[in-house]
Amino acid sequence: MDLFSGTRANPIRVAIIGSGPSAFYTAEALLSNPEFVIEVDMFEHLPTPFGLVRAGVAPDHPKIKTVTHTFERTAGRERFRFFGNVTFGRDLVYADIAPRYHAAVYAVGAQTDRQLGVPGEHLRNSHAATEFVAWYNGHPDYRDLTFDLSHERVAVIGNGNVAVDVARILARTPDELRQTDIADHALEALAASRVREILILGRRGPAQAKFTSIELRELGSLADADVVIDPADLELDPLSAEYLHSGESKTAARNYAILQELARTGQSGRRRKIILRFLVSPVELLGVDRVEAVRVVRNEICERGHFMSPCPTEDHETIPVGLVFRSIGYHGVPLPGVPFDDGQGIIPNKRGRVINEHGERMRGEYAVGWIKRGPIGIIGSNKPDAQETVEMLLRDMAFHQHFCPVNPTRESIDRLLAQRGIRFTTYEDWRTLDQLEMERGLAVGRPRCKFTRVEDMLSALEETHRAPVP
Repeated sequence: MDLFSGTRANPIRVAIIGSGPSAFYTAEALLSNPEFVIEVDMFEHLPTPFGLVRAGVAPDHPKIKTVTHTFERTAGRERFRFFGNVTFGRDLVYADIAPRYHAAVYAVGAQTDRQLGVPGEHLRNSHAATEFVAWYNGHPDYRDLTFDLSHERVAVIGNGNVAVDVARILARTPDELRQTDIADHALEALAASRVREILILGRRGPAQAKFTSIELRELGSLADADVVIDPADLELDPLSAEYLHSGESKTAARNYAILQELARTGQSGRRRKIILRFLVSPVELLGVDRVEAVRVVRNEICERGHFMSPCPTEDHETIPVGLVFRSIGYHGVPLPGVPFDDGQGIIPNKRGRVINEHGERMRGEYAVGWIKRGPIGIIGSNKPDAQETVEMLLRDMAFHQHFCPVNPTRESIDRLLAQRGIRFTTYEDWRTLDQLEMERGLAVGRPRCKFTRVEDMLSALEETHRAPVP
């Protein structure tokens, strides 16, 4: 290598934009590379790290969040730094990265939702499930949203795990929710909720639903909610029956067995009901100034090419509801100055190498995670994805296909942020906030009480730094 050697004296410097699982898996793959000395600076919009692990994983699923123990080890490495409360596109832009780093990796995930594309979608009380999830998880950008929980019947549109998460949180009792780290404002609102029926409306059939078996089975163990499934909804068309009997998908077979079990269990007089409907698609949200009903079309499974697809019939139904959450998938948002494919909601790339609209590679720029491949896979799916991107990055380094920084020093970015008056948080700051949140929770018998405003986080840090050492 002619411009640097990847040694301790001349390390490779990489900026990672985002701090979710894909970002940390990327950092670990870079920092553990045995061939080169690499320094990683990670930039995050919020003062806190971990992305959807903190702000997207359901609060009643604490085991999933233990993946952060792995990220802690990465953050403890000598050549890792975290810069929280730094927004790419506002506090830091592409023109700041290229002179200071050899490469930039975009790991910003998919930050918004897919639209239904039906009339009435933007009526009051029609929401993205992504917003509701971020709200009850205490994401500062969403904590001041309001959701009208005064209506007895709610529709959740979607056949995946996020739809199940939303339904489950709506159906939990206050006592169940108090055992979690759900945000205080959400706990208060949900404790006063008048919701009694939660309909999960899926366009696919029971053999094609995208739930994981664990999430689906969990619906049957809620303290005060029955799961209601009309046995007629579980009758299989010939294509679905053949698919299940072929053994092609063990998950689909398990899910169908769980659905049959839930349908047989029936109702036991619990206060709330989760009603699963299949093969229905919304065609319109009805109402004058707010949602009053959802009009759906009945689907049937048909074969398109070599795939089973839900195809609309002439049969329609109007279902009265007062609140709707759409949960049909996440969608990426563009970053200033970075190529973006709006149709797919991703940064266009080839194996993680960013390309422009002409298919040309963008030297020194890479993508990883959902902004690279779309919102598919679980947390662990990001590890091999990150390894692929890092492999491409290091291969390009060997052939000098990287940024040519004029000031590739650690101090350079610190000086720039200081000049701009950016109060960034470090990983040590996060550890302080983490400890404070757990102490706040301990005081009220909960695992954690989150800070949900950026100003409160920064104030708490200032108070901690001013406190005298005993």
